[in-house]
Amino acid sequence: MRVVITGAAGFIGSRFVELFLEQADRLNYDEIILFDALTYSGRRENMDEALRDARVRFVEASILDAEIADELLGGAHAVVHFAAESHVDRSITGARAFYETNVLGTQQLLESARRGGVERFVHVSTDEVYGTIPEGSWREDHLLEPNSPYSSSKAASDLAALAYHRTFELPVMVTRCSNNYGPRQFPEKVIPLFVTNLVDGRKVPLYGDGLNVRDWLHVDDHCRGILLVLEGGQAGEIYNIGGGTELTNKELTLRLLELCDSDESMIQPVADRLGHDRRYSVDCTKIREELGYAPQVNFDEGLAATVRWYHDNESWWRPLKET
Repeated sequence: MRVVITGAAGFIGSRFVELFLEQADRLNYDEIILFDALTYSGRRENMDEALRDARVRFVEASILDAEIADELLGGAHAVVHFAAESHVDRSITGARAFYETNVLGTQQLLESARRGGVERFVHVSTDEVYGTIPEGSWREDHLLEPNSPYSSSKAASDLAALAYHRTFELPVMVTRCSNNYGPRQFPEKVIPLFVTNLVDGRKVPLYGDGLNVRDWLHVDDHCRGILLVLEGGQAGEIYNIGGGTELTNKELTLRLLELCDSDESMIQPVADRLGHDRRYSVDCTKIREELGYAPQVNFDEGLAATVRWYHDNESWWRPLKET
């Protein structure tokens, strides 16, 4: 059977590919297509290990390319859709690319999947589509109230995916994750940005009062959750995937400073992000009870290992900081 994995050169997509290959024989997949446009945050070297596997083929193209999408998805058993523009700050200064890729690109994949007879379509989304929540946690049926161009584009893509299930009976499942961390994350995101700044002796820019709260999820736990949904999720359903570790941005910053042998003098307060959501928190009861999901990576251990990875792999991130 064939599986098509979009965004396979990105941070989460490339790690999913590695974990998927460990399970591919058990799941009876013998053709794994990696589909990525290799934009600024997608790096071919992220797929180096996977491309040594004879079952794997890489196709460099945009998900907006209807001809290629039709070719790759036609006759495929499954699609796991990671490809997206995902950085909130970039969406504020240049929103168009986010709507083109995240909405129109997703619609193209859905249409190609419908025509191609795809039997499993996992659409990977974000908790940011829910907006902000002062207390408690979002269930999957919570109202969508996105507050940035990025999150609104992802909310629109979620709705498109679910509409293709309801209208065309395309077997779509949507996952919504909390903030990911781990090796190979592009250094515009907060953890790699702060660590690489500290390696260079530069201050870290902390938005506003630093009290915005995020739930942190190791990329490996996220990918394991997606695998569970791919294998056992129900068509037309949404599954939250969280890590269970809520921290304010200030608390996270202090942990990073300690791990990098720095102190609070390295914090540079900056003006708050436009439309900055105050708190995210997802309720993971559904995926836990229905599919047996549970985070496995201890946050303190995972964060320390992530910091070590950036210290030990300067050759990976240094060129990205200079562009």
